[in-house]
Amino acid sequence: MLNEMVIVQTAVSAFNNAALWTPAFLWWAVLSLPLFVAVYYMGNIFLRRFGWNKSNILKNVTNWNAGLVLLWVVMFGGNYAVLRDEMSVLPMLTALIIFLTALFVSSYVRTLPQWLYGWKKWLVIFLLLGFVVQSGGNVWWIIVMQLCALFFGCVLGRVASGQMRPIGGSVLIVLTTVSAILMQPEYFRFGQLGNLTILHLIAILGTGIFAVMAFALFNFKPRGVIYDSAYVKLKWLGRVVCVLGCALFLLTEAVPVFLGTLIAFLAMIWLSIVHATTFETEVLGHKVFAITLVLFGVILVMPVITCLGILYWVHTSQILFRTELKRLL
Repeated sequence: MLNEMVIVQTAVSAFNNAALWTPAFLWWAVLSLPLFVAVYYMGNIFLRRFGWNKSNILKNVTNWNAGLVLLWVVMFGGNYAVLRDEMSVLPMLTALIIFLTALFVSSYVRTLPQWLYGWKKWLVIFLLLGFVVQSGGNVWWIIVMQLCALFFGCVLGRVASGQMRPIGGSVLIVLTTVSAILMQPEYFRFGQLGNLTILHLIAILGTGIFAVMAFALFNFKPRGVIYDSAYVKLKWLGRVVCVLGCALFLLTEAVPVFLGTLIAFLAMIWLSIVHATTFETEVLGHKVFAITLVLFGVILVMPVITCLGILYWVHTSQILFRTELKRLL
């Protein structure tokens, strides 16, 4: 009974059992509500100060989101021994997130601010490299893999030169990061060892659904090609499959079930869009993307990303959001 490993495991188990019922990400969001309200009503001051407007807010919001995720994954995802699996694919997924975020940012950021030239630029580069190295822990191949992911992401981003779609690229980053969090929630301080609470799972599922919805709205167009009788039957079938997928995910917490549920939602949303003859897909897509950023920031415990989503919501065109969303679902 006095074996040191038994004592440590008992302490860890007690800590995890307590932490499971206190979802920190939710309480951080609740405590940040005054900040979110202030951003909603006074965000115009920030936008005027930094020169953001309706023509460049999408590019700025998506760039900041990608850059902050890059910093988050190398600074917040410390490599410590609480992984659920002995043979985890998380290092590869972390390197993929670094690659995608570096690719996105370097694709759009062509020039640096004036205050960042000279020795400050090299200081930022060395700090970023230092964070990437330390996030790999003491495993040499993880360090090399993450440095290669950062390097090739930056190089290919410069070659792409703004060719990436801001919404599509951001959705890919969001879904990859959410999948990594679900795979190893304790690694990213999202949850502890053991089963997650219903609040954790609903937050993950909601972020994934809105991300898929935003992708669909910007890639599918109304065509009115499905007969009404067939559409009604297929739509109800899709709803049943989506509800069953959500229920199964809440019971299992499995990543394959999560991805399968998102595919079912994508198919159902595609059905709604191509059946309609007219649909405010672009305006609704911007609103849905804003909600995606809000939920994504809550999960990451990064109020800055949530504030970016609020700013984007306020400064996109107005629409009967609930009515259009009901048509989609």
